Amino acid sequence: MIDEYEEKILKEEYNSEFSYNENRPNIKISFERIAFIFFIFFIIAIVFSSKVILLSLEDKDFKKKILKKENFRSSIIDKEGNILAKTVQVINVGINPNLVIDKEKLLITLKLLFPKKNFRKEIYGKKFFYVQKKISQEKLEKIILLGDKSFIQEEKIARIYPNSELFSHVLGQIDDNNNGISGLEKTFDYELTTSKNPLILTVDTEIQYLIREELLNSKDIFENIGSAAILMDINTGDILSMVSLPDFDLNKRDKINDPKFINRATKGVYEFGSVFKTFTIAAGINYDLIKPETEFNKLKKKILCAGNAISEYDDKIPSDLTAEEILIRSGNIGSARIAEKIGIDNYDKFLQTIGILTNISFDLEEVGETQMGRWGKCKLLTVGFGHGIATTLLQLTKGYSIVSNGGFEVSPTLIKRDKYKKSQRILKKDVSEKLNPILRKIVSTEEGTAGFANVKGYEIAGKTGTADIASQGGYSKKKINTFASVFPATKPKFVLVVMLDEPKANKEFVYHYRDGRTPYKGNWRNTAGWTTVWVAGQIIEKIGPILATKY
Repeated sequence: MIDEYEEKILKEEYNSEFSYNENRPNIKISFERIAFIFFIFFIIAIVFSSKVILLSLEDKDFKKKILKKENFRSSIIDKEGNILAKTVQVINVGINPNLVIDKEKLLITLKLLFPKKNFRKEIYGKKFFYVQKKISQEKLEKIILLGDKSFIQEEKIARIYPNSELFSHVLGQIDDNNNGISGLEKTFDYELTTSKNPLILTVDTEIQYLIREELLNSKDIFENIGSAAILMDINTGDILSMVSLPDFDLNKRDKINDPKFINRATKGVYEFGSVFKTFTIAAGINYDLIKPETEFNKLKKKILCAGNAISEYDDKIPSDLTAEEILIRSGNIGSARIAEKIGIDNYDKFLQTIGILTNISFDLEEVGETQMGRWGKCKLLTVGFGHGIATTLLQLTKGYSIVSNGGFEVSPTLIKRDKYKKSQRILKKDVSEKLNPILRKIVSTEEGTAGFANVKGYEIAGKTGTADIASQGGYSKKKINTFASVFPATKPKFVLVVMLDEPKANKEFVYHYRDGRTPYKGNWRNTAGWTTVWVAGQIIEKIGPILATKY
């Protein structure tokens, strides 16, 4: 028999075994659940790893998106390393009107901090508003000391332009989303947002400043509504300065829609008048149709073409002139006769070759297109002396470079290059050899029209152009005055083209001759020789020493 103690032991063992067998299905279910959970985690891990690998192998577009998300934009610098555009962290200060306790008291405070602004309408409104974007540290500290909870600070990444207006037309603008919308900011938007290396330009800040100052001075003297100038290396195409007035402060203005702010150096299209006579002579030489000494006799003072009169601007111009004298004296009739001798096919081909009749490839999108209409007998004659054809100052600059640099192709650029390709000669060598001495005489002799630009030591050569501005059905009395110059004449290195938009004659202005002649007070003639040439001479006098030392 089994005693009580043994019976108890057996019952415990039985119950333990029964309990184990009874719960086995539950334990099996738990293992299946765990396995399933591990499987799910395994799948998630594979998917995640795949995403990481794919993202790491993504192309440049992905990098671009990431950089844009970070609001990064690399700097733009000039050829000397001076910063023209830079992305920095700034603080914007705004106010939530709903948090203002004493609105009148706050208005008094704001008036003390920002005397030129009035926030009454905003304070009594309901929407958040900015009192100052890119606030200075000094004003920020004053606001903090007020202890007013209605002021809200906002840290942001912003684009700043240390020179304000100086390069406004060149640099262009960005929008609120950090996208370039004009100028180089737009053209090189991808490069600026995907590379941390600065964009290096060919421009020189010091030269840009000096040229802009003289163009601003011209407005005070001649009351022109606008102006532009381009200084370019005649052999490489590197643009050292490009100014267009009026300009605007890149740090203050968000959108420029007013047409007066057009980039007159690249976008504006104008009839430039007699500066085209240089191309007429150059074409004749290039096709061996004329020489500087070729004579044109019995030139009339007026000729008719399709019922329209073509006249000399000056009755004192002789009726017998050589091709050289026609250019020096800027004869209209003589230039028309040379163009007639060249012919439509040759002249069209020539203007195509030097980039006047072709769309110019440039670093800015704001570039105008030449307007001329159809060739014809009368069109040939008028284009010969610079009327009936409108182009850009940029194309004019390129054309003068080619006819003066030995006939080599040149592509204007604002972007500094590491290497320069050898240029192809596209005109005959003797075009420049015969043309440059004539352009020099226009500046250095009394018969020429550009004596005010004869700056001692720089051997300036060039041609003036005075053109009536086209209006509905004809021409107005308003003018575009231009001076295209190259220097030094014996071995040209630079081309400077200056344009004044609607200048007026100044009868009170005192002209000082650079050759020592008695100063001349006032002049009724509103021509390039008495306006633009003076400005160009002032510019060259200022920038000449810099060019001589740096280049």
